[in-house]
Amino acid sequence: MAENRVRQWQVTDAEAGQRLDNFLLRVMKGVPRSHIYKILRSGEVRVNKGRARPHYHLAEGDVLRLPPVRVAAPNDPAVLPTYLQSQLEVAVLYEDTHLLVLDKPSGLAVHGGSGLSWGVIEALRQLRPDARELELVHRLDRDTSGCLIFSKKRSALRALHEALREGFMEKRYLALAAGDWQGKARSVRLALRKNTLQSGERMVRVDPVEGKAAHTRFLPLEHFPGAVLLQADLDTGRTHQIRVHLQAIGHAVAGDEKYGDAVFNQRLRALGLRRLFLHAALVAFRHPQDGRPMRIEAPLPADLQAILTQLRKESAG
Repeated sequence: MAENRVRQWQVTDAEAGQRLDNFLLRVMKGVPRSHIYKILRSGEVRVNKGRARPHYHLAEGDVLRLPPVRVAAPNDPAVLPTYLQSQLEVAVLYEDTHLLVLDKPSGLAVHGGSGLSWGVIEALRQLRPDARELELVHRLDRDTSGCLIFSKKRSALRALHEALREGFMEKRYLALAAGDWQGKARSVRLALRKNTLQSGERMVRVDPVEGKAAHTRFLPLEHFPGAVLLQADLDTGRTHQIRVHLQAIGHAVAGDEKYGDAVFNQRLRALGLRRLFLHAALVAFRHPQDGRPMRIEAPLPADLQAILTQLRKESAG
């Protein structure tokens, strides 16, 4: 069926703080995700009479022009598969009335689309139907596992986004990287530029002229012949930041098919690695309601632990 008229929508205080694309996905129920981005690119969606990027954060009082769209027939919504329900319920690390922190499994995208029936956000909205304002606070790559934060209230979303912007949220990762690491801690400041290929694939490159500032601090935790386990602390949150920074300094992340080292990846596949060895191990921030310190950790998954065990055996042998 079709929504055959232009709509004007004024953003309320409760709606402020959301990304424009996430807002459209919610209010244009039944419209394919690909079409949402198409009407954004073409300028059919307007914010205060002008074009806006998908990642624009709505402000109270913004006036949106929503074009006529064709929506899916109002069939019963698809039912979340039982295996995915169980997988996500046991992956909840922390939850209260304001936020939820999930230990996201590797291989599960944060959003559905592009041939994926389910993303984490769609699945959680089915699992938490009473959390009507459930939103992603930040993102993780599909193949990255670990701590992923969701807000349940607009006020929490705004507070957590402010913490991210101001550098008041700690995000720590574990990564297995190629090569023999020299020295101890290393700070990498290389500006990054995101490009989207014609295929729709996102690629990120170091670009000191047009890139956005990016800063990662690396600390070696364990050395192996030709490999190193690293702690990575993010001072910025650019797309693929850890992966591209490590590639740039000659220490590609294990299992990285996009920016990685093919010979190193082959070696790790022989040891049983079937995914990207990158895990969001810790998030720390102040609770958006009362300001109390929050420190939430996700243990290294068993499949990645098994790779470290194999590398230790090789080193000992």
